[in-house]
Amino acid sequence: MAWVVLLLSGTLEAVWAAALSASKGFKKKGPTVLFFVSIGASLAGLAWAMNEIPTGTAYAVWVGIGATLTLIWGFVTKQERPTLVRVALLLLLIGSVIGLKVVS
Repeated sequence: MAWVVLLLSGTLEAVWAAALSASKGFKKKGPTVLFFVSIGASLAGLAWAMNEIPTGTAYAVWVGIGATLTLIWGFVTKQERPTLVRVALLLLLIGSVIGLKVVS
């Protein structure tokens, strides 16, 4: 169950990162509210998952999921260019997150 919560928390990390960008420095109300709700839930889930998953592994997986999904969001919304090198590095990051799960 801790891994499921960690995956959801990592997903919420991408949500709060996108909301933070969309808030335009906390000037837009909707994205600002989404930012604060999602960051709270994301950190709470990370904290809960750390009761069963070692801190280093949990944090690395949480950050990896958030970074991966945030970059994919950037590709989808055309805020980021999906170059060959970026996609290769993204695949390496995904492989690293999966590897951490496998060895823990």
